[in-house]
Amino acid sequence: MLSPEALKQIDRELAKYPADQARSAIMGALRIAQTEKGWLSTELIAFVADYVGIPPVAAYEVATFYNMYNLKPVGKHKLTVCTNLPCALSGGVDAADHLKRKLGIGFGETTADGKFTLVEGECMGACGDAPVLLVNNHSMCSFMTNDAIDKKLAELE
Repeated sequence: MLSPEALKQIDRELAKYPADQARSAIMGALRIAQTEKGWLSTELIAFVADYVGIPPVAAYEVATFYNMYNLKPVGKHKLTVCTNLPCALSGGVDAADHLKRKLGIGFGETTADGKFTLVEGECMGACGDAPVLLVNNHSMCSFMTNDAIDKKLAELE
């Protein structure tokens, strides 16, 4: 279900913990699986859980708790906008509205061409950099004015 390279990466995650604490590697293992497949199906979550040696429900609990895991297919670029109070007061809601207009989608939706999925996010720990945008769970963009958003979208096209 996963490539040999992905399994090697999961093995490296597992090696970070004592054998009786393998469940501690589940977040990293799910991230690796998602990076390879783009999203986490129920079957993929169960496969990763079995590989790590924990019950599938325990892995599913992790995957459904954190918003960084995609439980359905997403666009090539997942854009997460922080709209918690500090970011909202510093333009987070305006940034989200601008993205909705530019992309023609709402939160939880993907553009028809499959390029962008827009997600409303929780605090990303960068309140002083608001508004904040997270691209594909890996690249945090700060001070996302409308112009900065337009520039970022052009880069991602």
